[in-house]
Amino acid sequence: MSDTHWDAIQATAAALIRHEHLPDDFVSTVKDYFYPLAQRIAALQCAARAPIVVGINGAQGTGKSTLALFLETLLTQHLDCPCARFSLDDIYLTRAEREKLAAGVHPLLKTRGVPGTHDVTLGHRVLDELLASGPDDVVPIPAFDKSMDDRAPMQAWPLHRGCVHVVLLEGWCVAALPEPDGQRLMAPVNELEAREDADGHWRQYVNQHLAQEYQPLFGRLDYLVMLRAPSMECIQQWRTLQEQKLAQRIAQHQNGAGAPGVMTTDQIKRFIMHYERLTRAMLEEMPARANALFTIDEQHRITGAQYRD
Repeated sequence: MSDTHWDAIQATAAALIRHEHLPDDFVSTVKDYFYPLAQRIAALQCAARAPIVVGINGAQGTGKSTLALFLETLLTQHLDCPCARFSLDDIYLTRAEREKLAAGVHPLLKTRGVPGTHDVTLGHRVLDELLASGPDDVVPIPAFDKSMDDRAPMQAWPLHRGCVHVVLLEGWCVAALPEPDGQRLMAPVNELEAREDADGHWRQYVNQHLAQEYQPLFGRLDYLVMLRAPSMECIQQWRTLQEQKLAQRIAQHQNGAGAPGVMTTDQIKRFIMHYERLTRAMLEEMPARANALFTIDEQHRITGAQYRD
């Protein structure tokens, strides 16, 4: 990479770093990890001669959205590879839909996030529209308002304009596999499962949906990136930090007023228990099949990359 080329990339990265309130030295992460990954993705798309879908997997707080933002920008602005991104978070079922599931199937389904609480049909539709988009097309990207725990109104959805060569799909359970062992599924992994799902009905429902409608969605991935966290304890700390930042953003917009929907530390601990089983399974098996594996240390820094192209 020439000095002139890197200067342009560095200027783009610096602007994003400021916008996302990241430390100044994050530019080294962009140079050492994000840009090389963007180059690989661009080369894959060029070889495919067709739009591709890239999945980004990582537990809560690992930096999936940050990686997706930088990849989208680098691919589009510096690698002549128009890119769009959206998250599994964007296609959560509405609050009313989850409340209906909670009343009719299991109370734990009111909590967003696990398989069975997404509108997978909407996810396919967004992928279809992005992959088929032409120079004059405009594709609405669904958005979810976490502070209100509900899908944002359609008029508030961001719009992608123009062609797409790469679609980035990020989410905590992107490319997850269902648990094949029914006996293992019945053994609780935490207090939430033991107390609030003693008969395993919720776990079975989640696993069944993961095995059914989610696998065709994940089967559309051409490339899988995994951000591997060091432990469940770190995941809880990072998710707590996310919630604190959310509260600060809401308070700024509301002139210091309280932030509806923002969780306390105890609520976050319980919230993460919903995902613990599947998160532990992914940490165990997914590194062996990810095309790009980024290892994250306890200080929240990427410390290594492995590629299986």
